[in-house]
Amino acid sequence: MKIEKIQALRGPNIWSIRRKKLIQMRLDLEEMENYPTNKIDGFRERIEKLIPSLITHRCSEGVEGGFFHRVETGTWMGHVIEHIALEIQTLAGMDVGFGRTRETKTPGVYNVVFNYLEENVGIYAAEEAVKIAEALIEGKEYDLNACIQKLKEIRERVRLGPSTGSIVEEAVSRKIPWIRLGTNSLVQLGYGVNQQRFQATITGKTSSIAVDIACNKELTKRMLHDAAIPVPIGDLIVDEEGLNNVIKKIGYPIVLKPLDGNHGKGSSINVNDWDSAKIGLEHAQKYSRKVIVEKYITGYDFRVLVIDNKMVAAARRVPAHIIGDGELNIQQLIDKENKDPRRGYGHENVLTEIDIDKDTTELLDKLQYSLETVPQKGEVVYLKSTANLSTGGTSIDVTDMVHPENITMAERISKIIGLDVCGIDIMAENLTQPLKESGGAIIEVNAAPGFRMHLAPSEGLPRNVAAPVVDMLYPQGKPFTIPIIAVTGTNGKTTTTRLISHIVKSNGYRVGFTTSDGIYIQNTMLSKGDTTGPISAEFILKDPTVEFAVLETARGGILRSGLGFSQCDIGVLTNIEEDHLGMNDIHSLKDLTKVKRVVLDSVKKNGWSVLNADNEYSMKIIKDLDCNVAIFSMDENNPHIVKFAKEGRITCVYEEGFVTIKKGDWKIRIGKAKDFPITMEGKARFMIENVLAASLASYLHGFGIEDISNSLRTFIPSAQLTPGRLNVFKFKNFKVLIDFAHNPSGYEAIEDYLKNVESTKKIGIISGVGDRRDNDIRECGKIAGRMFDHIIIRNEKHLRGRTEEEINGLIIDGMQASGKDVSYEIIPKEIEALKHAIGMAEEGTFITALSDVISNAIDLVQEYQARELLEDEKNL
Repeated sequence: MKIEKIQALRGPNIWSIRRKKLIQMRLDLEEMENYPTNKIDGFRERIEKLIPSLITHRCSEGVEGGFFHRVETGTWMGHVIEHIALEIQTLAGMDVGFGRTRETKTPGVYNVVFNYLEENVGIYAAEEAVKIAEALIEGKEYDLNACIQKLKEIRERVRLGPSTGSIVEEAVSRKIPWIRLGTNSLVQLGYGVNQQRFQATITGKTSSIAVDIACNKELTKRMLHDAAIPVPIGDLIVDEEGLNNVIKKIGYPIVLKPLDGNHGKGSSINVNDWDSAKIGLEHAQKYSRKVIVEKYITGYDFRVLVIDNKMVAAARRVPAHIIGDGELNIQQLIDKENKDPRRGYGHENVLTEIDIDKDTTELLDKLQYSLETVPQKGEVVYLKSTANLSTGGTSIDVTDMVHPENITMAERISKIIGLDVCGIDIMAENLTQPLKESGGAIIEVNAAPGFRMHLAPSEGLPRNVAAPVVDMLYPQGKPFTIPIIAVTGTNGKTTTTRLISHIVKSNGYRVGFTTSDGIYIQNTMLSKGDTTGPISAEFILKDPTVEFAVLETARGGILRSGLGFSQCDIGVLTNIEEDHLGMNDIHSLKDLTKVKRVVLDSVKKNGWSVLNADNEYSMKIIKDLDCNVAIFSMDENNPHIVKFAKEGRITCVYEEGFVTIKKGDWKIRIGKAKDFPITMEGKARFMIENVLAASLASYLHGFGIEDISNSLRTFIPSAQLTPGRLNVFKFKNFKVLIDFAHNPSGYEAIEDYLKNVESTKKIGIISGVGDRRDNDIRECGKIAGRMFDHIIIRNEKHLRGRTEEEINGLIIDGMQASGKDVSYEIIPKEIEALKHAIGMAEEGTFITALSDVISNAIDLVQEYQARELLEDEKNL
């Protein structure tokens, strides 16, 4: 078997709108296409022995053991690999269950699709599932435990931490979109101007001064002491002399901790003698030259969490420990404790496995114990000096037991230090009494406190402490996204996107938009090239200055990795025509429709889909859409328009020369099409279609008729504003048109426009696209033969698997089938072909260059225009 390609889909896609995270693996079964599982001796027994938990996979049988039954009766290896990939992720602590396996048009080649939680894990699972299947086929041994451990390691390396993840989950539950910024824990919630950022539990609202104060333990302690809040007595030292002086003043037991430490690193607690104190100083100075020495406060270790100056949770933290039974030694008791199903690798479970490190051995040495020591029954042996959950500690929720006076004190502390998310460490016998009565003290104040102990305590009620963070970032009524209009289709996407963007900009919004020629904010291009995929969409949505997004969304990006947004407010489908067929398993208009409708399926339930009533395949999907629908047409008598009118629904039509919004039988005219420059005085019908789509989308968003009309009147098509979209350049004796048309429907649109153009001779410069079907290339040749008097055939830079002779032969076949005797010549290089056409232009000639390298062609024509102007000036 051979993996041809693995893709990670990250947004709504052709397989699922709801399940955004999918791996799509294109797998060639090769000779295994001839061997379903029931033809492989012993395969059922081997897979059941290796992965017995697959019995839970119900498969299409709908019952437990359904998958094994399918294996028994015979299923293909792609299906088996799908289930293996899902199960090994689940065994590694990432519960996933959605999968699909479908054969492509190429016999023996399948798309194996399954969901993932972490992208790198999903990719590894795909690769490893194939290896597992091959081992099972050949009857070879396979180390499944090593595979699962590797998956866990990858997950821990790339996943969001539990605190960050909890905030993301809370945001998702409220339908707030999120984007991970980089590979660490920096996350953006929301889009554009309404975004909020946070990293771990530090938010964009967190004061940097407050963080600096919290990180300086001595300054924190002084500020709290000055505010009459109980803190341990002690001082800051840098050497043994200072250590000795402090001990003389406060006595034993003491605590030593680095001034700039965190997560308990470098700390030593309950130190009772000089030798241990010196060791503690040396340990602390590995992290900070300055060390805090404080009186050790007896009692329990508590953490109080304050968010937005309100206490939301409190927990008692217990360091990792074992309890003796009089029989097992310490190592055996640790092993037993680590078998607790609540414990796992890293952050995968409520508790973390206890590992044995230097801190553990030092604590045991103080007790004169070793790992072989057998503790007495009931004896508690602490294995860590701090109570952090990441080192195996446990937590007990005590939120409902905190005395009101302690709550008030905690909320005061958060304001004194200035932290919006504040973790307060308290040492006390309890929190049910005020600290001044229990003798407790504030040990530390933490910026970026961990949430895990509150989200999933080992005892007591879990607390959703992520909710108040999201409440703080997005108070009730505050928007978290920006309006998004997504435009898809075969032809007209870019012009429609630009028209809508111009209308939005003219109405006072700062608009970000993506097109096939670049990414723009307002009218400034920030990135050049085909930017119609998810990365470009994210570029716009991540920009904190953007108030409105208009996103051209092409098939390539959808197939490659899904949409770059979760939902849009309006989805526009310009049309579905034959283009790019035969590529990426898209072989028919039905297949292409499935891709394009991903945009419409992502429209919010109360949003709008805008469809072309004149396009057969566009109209086929209306009944399946779960949102409002409006349609547009070049004919107000179109049956779909008539039906919508009877139902009192909204449409946009071209009638009696006007662009008109219809609400039932009522008409609201936006203006005469010929008054909108983009329509070339009403001669370019396909541009009128784009105006209809843009006008309807803008009206549905809520822009006024007059505002839409004025915007359309001020949208002046040009090589700068709409490169490659019906750009006409006027010379003294001839004209040149440059357009991006590259498929039969695009050619037909140009043909329709040229019928309205008066000229003595029409010269066309055309080429065939190598990755299109033979019929598509021939059809373009046939249309070109009809609309031109003379044709120059040139070649594309990238032939995409074809030869020049093959492509040109198909074009010529099409031209000869046009029924018109048209002359032609072949000039391979586009620039040379354009120069030649201009050189042979006579009075009244109209040259049409259907170009894929728009910028080069435009530059050349403008250069010729400049020369002509210079010559005219010389002759004056």
